[in-house]
Amino acid sequence: MKVLVTGAGGQLGREIRLECPPGVDLVAVDESQLDLTRASDVAQQVAALQPDVVVNAAAYTAVDRAEQEKDLAFAVNDQGVRNLASAADRSEARLIHFSTDFVFSGDQSRPYGPEAGTDPQGVYGASKLAGEQHVIDTAIGGVVIRTAWVYSRFGHNFVKTMLGLFGNRDEVKVVADQIGTPTWARGLARVVWSACQRSDLQGLYHWTDAGAASWYDFAIAIQEEADGLGLLDSTCRIRPISTADFPTAARRPSYSVLDTTRTCRDLGIEPIHWRQQLRAMLQEIRDHGDD
Repeated sequence: MKVLVTGAGGQLGREIRLECPPGVDLVAVDESQLDLTRASDVAQQVAALQPDVVVNAAAYTAVDRAEQEKDLAFAVNDQGVRNLASAADRSEARLIHFSTDFVFSGDQSRPYGPEAGTDPQGVYGASKLAGEQHVIDTAIGGVVIRTAWVYSRFGHNFVKTMLGLFGNRDEVKVVADQIGTPTWARGLARVVWSACQRSDLQGLYHWTDAGAASWYDFAIAIQEEADGLGLLDSTCRIRPISTADFPTAARRPSYSVLDTTRTCRDLGIEPIHWRQQLRAMLQEIRDHGDD
């Protein structure tokens, strides 16, 4: 099986590369090697490679900046995905794509299933929702995996930001009234490879680690787990604040826990609790450093 992975230089793309199963012919490209907004380049590269599966880990993810860069966000997350879907169709390749909890309003108080009504509250979520439809509409039938609060020892993410702040500040303030599920990109990568093996899989799927937390809960856990692993040299107070106390350009969902039941059933897997996954990732930072 030949698999083309786009966005291979990002945190998720790097985890996908690390988890590549034996026997897979993996072609991994980053933004400098393949710009999804250039339709002709996308068409030529996919046609030349003739992959069996295309995994799209490329995305515009600057949630707040998207409010001022709407054209760019849609160019990557909507038009770019359409370019990739068209190229995959012509090469009869399956397309597996990642989306986000930001396609939901966050106004309900129970986990969102794949078929729940969408209502993005900002440009980023709207651009990701637009991209989803191109994948669903592919001739073979693509797969969209929505996820949330992704982190890794690679790249920029909430965990690494918190670790940096803990080492430089006496106090940090973290929002306590937004609820979701932290997700280690490693576990998400393993789900993707399982999906690659299932040629019959298509449609909308959700994947996060198990459990739920606020950003404040997540920050407390990062501090406790990092301290237990000897990653912190000082004590920093974490103070809970409300969303109103921390205004941002884009509105965040107040509740965006995703229901993973369909994914668990169709792939025969079960999610691991987010705190256990956090501990495993921090152990990797301790043993191998971050990047």
